[in-house]
Amino acid sequence: MLEQRIQQHFIDSADLKYQSAEVLSKPIAAAVQAILACVTSGGKVLACGNGGSAADAQHFSAEFVGRFERERPELGAIALTTDSSILTAIGNDYDFERIFSKQVRALGQAGDVLLAITTSGNSANVLAAIAAAHEREMTVVALTGRGGGKMTHALRDTDVHICVPHERTARIQEVHILALHCICDGVDAQLLGEQETPT
Repeated sequence: MLEQRIQQHFIDSADLKYQSAEVLSKPIAAAVQAILACVTSGGKVLACGNGGSAADAQHFSAEFVGRFERERPELGAIALTTDSSILTAIGNDYDFERIFSKQVRALGQAGDVLLAITTSGNSANVLAAIAAAHEREMTVVALTGRGGGKMTHALRDTDVHICVPHERTARIQEVHILALHCICDGVDAQLLGEQETPT
């Protein structure tokens, strides 16, 4: 019984990825182009999210600053989820909703990209970060699910919205990490040229 339940998770995850491939390939490609334009102009990506999405922000930043699958020059990315002193100071002195937006105002510059990750599209602190990014004339690449929630109305036409067509948080997060890997691979391919996928 338990093994069948586990197998069903794999099947459901694979099914969603197959369904999402055609729907999400265009916005993921647009995200690659936006981030490529940013980093080749000397800009950086600021990434944020809560919980599992915070982990995804850190995962992405690690692969950008370090490497994804190929050796290449370091690319600028900062996860806004990692400095416990900043997070607790802002959370304590102001409120939790401002933990990312104040960092975006402090660190973000015109031409930078905000990578905003929220499975529901309704995280107040991520929405506040988007508003701050727009103030700084940054482009937003948003990863959501569940129809996009409030995020749908917070984005501009020049932003990119990668919205996973599913309601379940775990499944959305599984596609988010695949989308982030596609972005890393796409940027590398544009910078370094195509190569066979490593085995």
